[in-house]
Amino acid sequence: MSILYLLIPLSLILLGLAVWAFFWAVKHDQFEDLEGPAYRILFDEDENDRPKDDRQNPGRDAAGDDETRRT
Repeated sequence: MSILYLLIPLSLILLGLAVWAFFWAVKHDQFEDLEGPAYRILFDEDENDRPKDDRQNPGRDAAGDDETRRT
């Protein structure tokens, strides 16, 4: 019976942490777009998947040659 004096406050503390985490997530827009990540996997190429040089100079290949000079 004396263990209840430990378990009840401990459970209330854990409940308080869970409620705080939920409201923090809502405040920081963690639930803003729930469907976007599910559809993002269907796209073939993502902007973050391409090499950094390709994003900056889309007319050049990885070696740095222009597309028009390739043979």
